[in-house]
Amino acid sequence: MSENVEKYIKRKVYKGTNSRIAEKFVDAGLEKIRACINCGTCSGSCPSGRRTAIRTRSIIRRALTGDESVLEDIDIWLCSTCYYCYERCPRDIPVTDMIIKLRNIAVEEGHILDPHFSLANDIFWVTGHGVPANGEANKKWQDLRVSFGLPPLPPTVHMHPEAVKECQDLMRSVGFRKLMDNIEEKKAKEKAEAEKEKKAEE
Repeated sequence: MSENVEKYIKRKVYKGTNSRIAEKFVDAGLEKIRACINCGTCSGSCPSGRRTAIRTRSIIRRALTGDESVLEDIDIWLCSTCYYCYERCPRDIPVTDMIIKLRNIAVEEGHILDPHFSLANDIFWVTGHGVPANGEANKKWQDLRVSFGLPPLPPTVHMHPEAVKECQDLMRSVGFRKLMDNIEEKKAKEKAEAEKEKKAEE
């Protein structure tokens, strides 16, 4: 093996970049991103790409070159995590896992879509569910479960409300509450600035 090839394999981040994104990929065991040849197979096989503006190759390229604006791009949230790109990648790069990691980094940095933020808030601090199964609105669904000989509520936090507190304590212990508070604070600040600008224009 030539000296240049050895250098390439041992390199920690993509050449010439001081990329926090690339470093976080390495930390997560996703350093195989360096093997990307930018062939576009991931974009070509993406079912979401047929219906939205997502271009997987572009996302990976931007992450690879340390373009941190990718964290603010709505495209990283359009991936359906079907794993087609990973299955078809000629270099066996775990593309979907990288997009999931990009989402995680984006959330850590406070870039999260409002619907995702509301859903996370509901799951961790309100009901313990993304789609609550209790309440009057779900009476028909509960009756259907009973007709099949099942309890009206599945064995989740709805059946065991004490488990919600356990889930919340767990989230607090890993710093999730602080993260959510930081995001909420950032969103409130952005909203106040937008209103200020709007008043200034009037």
